[in-house]
Amino acid sequence: MTQTLAITAEPRTAGGKGAARATRRAGRLPAVVYGHGREPEALSISALEFEQLLKGVTGGSSVIELRVGGKKVQALLREVQRHPISWHATHVDFYEIHAGEVITVRVPIHLIGDPEGVRNSGGILEQFHRELQMEVLPKDIPDVIDVDVSGLEINDSIHVSDLSISNAKVLDDETTTVCGVMPPRVEEVAETEAEGEEEEAVDGEPELIRKTKEDEGAEGSDE
Repeated sequence: MTQTLAITAEPRTAGGKGAARATRRAGRLPAVVYGHGREPEALSISALEFEQLLKGVTGGSSVIELRVGGKKVQALLREVQRHPISWHATHVDFYEIHAGEVITVRVPIHLIGDPEGVRNSGGILEQFHRELQMEVLPKDIPDVIDVDVSGLEINDSIHVSDLSISNAKVLDDETTTVCGVMPPRVEEVAETEAEGEEEEAVDGEPELIRKTKEDEGAEGSDE
């Protein structure tokens, strides 16, 4: 199950761009938490603590515990706005969730193992689908979906329908290909060489044989 991360937040009363800049100058980030049945609540969080928190966040599926005063709010990280040049976070959106509320999340897919077709036949493992969307209770959100690919041979593939996720309803099309082992890419060296020789034959000029005066003289003496 997904790990719950925690960060301390403080209520933020002043609004507007000026107040937001002042918050960032103080080493904190403007943030907001919203959800079903509640008004959006303006907060501020430590910029340093947030960057540390991000190291443990898995896509949009990690549950984050916001500690606001004596209150604890369970939330998902919905959006992080960043500066276009420095890439520093400038604003954070959290979405409040409740223990008994089914939510929609995207969980990353992680391929494990070394496929038979790669190891023994020189095939190439390709991943086409990197996340799985599902409806699930917060307590049942997986950190990651591990997919064992060790048994795949050349031209074998795994589809969404092949995955089994406990206590969750998968929303992706079951025919979607997650990954597969492709045949090795063979360069047709012989064909390339043949094309090169053909071009050389076309581009080459015929050799001209010119008669010298001695040759002309020799021909005349025979007459």
